[in-house]
Amino acid sequence: MNKTAEKQALIDKIVEAIQDVKGEDIMIFDLTKIENSVAETFIICSGNSNTQVSALAGNVEKKVRNDLQDRPWHVEGTENSMWVLVDYVTVVVHIFQKQTREYYDIEELWGDAKITRIESEI
Repeated sequence: MNKTAEKQALIDKIVEAIQDVKGEDIMIFDLTKIENSVAETFIICSGNSNTQVSALAGNVEKKVRNDLQDRPWHVEGTENSMWVLVDYVTVVVHIFQKQTREYYDIEELWGDAKITRIESEI
């Protein structure tokens, strides 16, 4: 599998893991055309509580590890689960509690990125 296909498989697996735990407002930011970006892709989503944020991060790690045999390079924020970052180097996942996401408004940092919204299943 080439690098592009591997990255897409990782993105798809992360989104699937988020949807499994009912993560909300999933957005995928393609940063490949942005100079000096820290990753090629950001995936951002929200949870309703620290328990759900923790469960979302845990499920992302578990599904990627079990299905793709990949582990994150770095995980941060699990102490209080207001905001958790799961870093797979080319793909970075930001999982926020809703109020924390609104406060930081991280989407505005990447206004030049191509953005894909994933519709939540209702």
